[in-house]
Amino acid sequence: MLWGCFVAGGTGALHKINSIMRMENYVDILKQHIKTSVRKLKLGCKWVFQMDNDPKHISKVVAKSLKYNKVKVLEWPSQSPDLKHIENVCAELKKCLRARRPTNLTQLHQLCQEEWATIHPTYCGKLVGGYLKRLTQVKQFKGNATKY
Repeated sequence: MLWGCFVAGGTGALHKINSIMRMENYVDILKQHIKTSVRKLKLGCKWVFQMDNDPKHISKVVAKSLKYNKVKVLEWPSQSPDLKHIENVCAELKKCLRARRPTNLTQLHQLCQEEWATIHPTYCGKLVGGYLKRLTQVKQFKGNATKY
């Protein structure tokens, strides 16, 4: 399992998760990687973190840590359609990995890091730039399935 982040300007951190993801692990990952990624991507202080409503993501422990670290989180209705662009970026990563055919977990992790770093900022920018179009379609289809 991997945790990663990206913005319109490119990819941030990609972190390998070695165990079952628990809320405490998630807090540690966020502490280690959000600020590093924000600096790498030169976001300044005007950014919003988006995550899904997985119970460990929205737990009180995580919310308290995010608030303490002054991370603004995009509010997300509990029964909302899945509009996370990270799914698209992960699909792109998987496509690249299939072409390289890793033979073991160590190589898989190394190739993940390499491919993640080569995902072009233009690709990320197109995903983020198309967000309004996605939201419009979701509204048009009243929250039902869309082409996204």
